[in-house]
Amino acid sequence: MGHLDIGTVGVHAHVHTVDVHAHLWANEIDTLVAGRPGHAEHLALEAHRAGSESAAVGAARLRDRITLLVDVEARLAAMDTAGIGAQVVSITPTQFHHWIADPELAAELVRLTHDSVAAHCAARPDRLTGFGVVPQQFPELAVTALEDAVLRHDLRGVAISSHAPGPGGGDPLELSDRRYDALWQRAVELGAVVFLHPWGCTLDERLARWYLSNSVGQPVEHAVALSHVIVGGVLDRFPGLRLVAAHGGGYLPGMLGRADHAWAHRPEARSTEHRPSSYVPRLCFDSLVHDPEALARLIRLAGPGHVLLGSDHPFDMGDTDPLARLYAAGLDDATITAVAGGNAVRLGLAPARLRAS
Repeated sequence: MGHLDIGTVGVHAHVHTVDVHAHLWANEIDTLVAGRPGHAEHLALEAHRAGSESAAVGAARLRDRITLLVDVEARLAAMDTAGIGAQVVSITPTQFHHWIADPELAAELVRLTHDSVAAHCAARPDRLTGFGVVPQQFPELAVTALEDAVLRHDLRGVAISSHAPGPGGGDPLELSDRRYDALWQRAVELGAVVFLHPWGCTLDERLARWYLSNSVGQPVEHAVALSHVIVGGVLDRFPGLRLVAAHGGGYLPGMLGRADHAWAHRPEARSTEHRPSSYVPRLCFDSLVHDPEALARLIRLAGPGHVLLGSDHPFDMGDTDPLARLYAAGLDDATITAVAGGNAVRLGLAPARLRAS
């Protein structure tokens, strides 16, 4: 992807800022899955991974923020306060429900998710666009789900997690699995964006205190998932894939020197055409790294055309003023303009009125 020149568009005019990482809650999804085979076990695993203290805090915080997750006018008011002109809305990752073992139920969940996201965005199509989902535990259904999101519901792509439970309790399905190749190919053909947002770190009880399940677990999951994308050859096979990683890509972007060393010195690690670090500019990342210096470093590594504004609205691990963090990173005006909204416009993530301007 090359850099975008959007001329004299001002970054302070909120209609030209695009937040690509914002969430929606759909009550109808919980209604659909409640009591289904495997649901109780899924809830128990979630609580085990988070730890009892974090699980309780999380439930309370969700109740506190539910209006911002379901009410369009509340969302728009928060966007106005933050100077955000447009948001790309994706379902809250706890509602991915990749534990579902029934393919018919998984397909129904996909349709319901797409209906919910599309309806929410349709209330203000001048300011909201959305991502759909795919049933990652059933790779054979993924292309149909992507097409339903993009072609039927006019969504901009799909949000995915870092892995999915393997069939019959087997090994997890990683993003390098060749059964996903048809999904990547169709995403390239449609120009759809794949938004990587992990949920559920498999380190389990090792991270079940002090909220490590999120503060450490999410960056770890990004590092593992993106390593599978890079070292597993996904980007070699599909160089046109538009993948945006939430949370700045977690631990991966800053630690690829070690992967490069392994690539140079270990034959089994030399699975790609080029050094692993050379693939970073083929990916995109959101700006949610919680530190202006870290953001500036990410932009240096990935390039100013490959970082997009992200807030994680409305959760407490997000940023209520992502533009302030962007301005604090000591960047030139052209880079700020690109990250604030220009890159999202170029990727087709913004509402039609911004793509046409």
